Amino acid sequence: MMAVWSLVLLVLLFFMTSVVGVVTGSNSLVTVPVMFQFGIDEKVAVATNMFGLTFMAIGATIPFVRQGSIEFKKLTPLVILTIIGSAIGALLVGVITNQSIKLIVTVAMIAMVLFTLIGPNRTTNGEPRETHVSSIAYVLTFVLAIYGGLYSGGYVTVLTATFVAFASMNFARAVAATKFVNVFSSGIATLIFMWQGLVDYRLGIILAISMFAGAFVGAHYATKMNEVWLRRIFVTTVFILAIKMLFDFS
Repeated sequence: MMAVWSLVLLVLLFFMTSVVGVVTGSNSLVTVPVMFQFGIDEKVAVATNMFGLTFMAIGATIPFVRQGSIEFKKLTPLVILTIIGSAIGALLVGVITNQSIKLIVTVAMIAMVLFTLIGPNRTTNGEPRETHVSSIAYVLTFVLAIYGGLYSGGYVTVLTATFVAFASMNFARAVAATKFVNVFSSGIATLIFMWQGLVDYRLGIILAISMFAGAFVGAHYATKMNEVWLRRIFVTTVFILAIKMLFDFS
């Protein structure tokens, strides 16, 4: 049974990462390793975190839907690819070892830092000139969905960059689009984890409420921010993650 103080710390952590994660993504790069530190089984940690992420994604999507920022027709084929890819990723969790999951989490954290530091920056302050989704965007969406269903750490962050670079979206619309897509990514993965018996429902429900509230608050303010501020928060959080990595491996 988890101590009360440990549960309170987890709730606060999940709430704060959800507030910021609406813009930045990368929640799981922090929350899952922390759950490991509290002695939660690796597979259970990934599955229970995904359970909470589903509610976070829903909470984050609602304000964007109200604002009319989500292009449902444009995102439909991307959502279909995401559901298939995420299901494959979630099924992999049930067959790989706990040590492999730890390795995947560690590698993902390093890769996320490298991607952010040296990856392309093609965000724009206005609407993009082109309006089509490239074939590269479809391929990357599917591949990323497999990873998203398996772990999800940094998934939304990279997906946001993908939508900006290859799906003709500015940063603000990409943030909104990834929240909507992530509802399906985390949702189908959660259903599979539930079927596999990996979700800790007692902990998951508490964290889900915290993440939903945090995401709803974060998305409310994100819809009011201009492109410059969204990018500043994104970049700042990425550097914080990079510093965290230096401490983790020092």
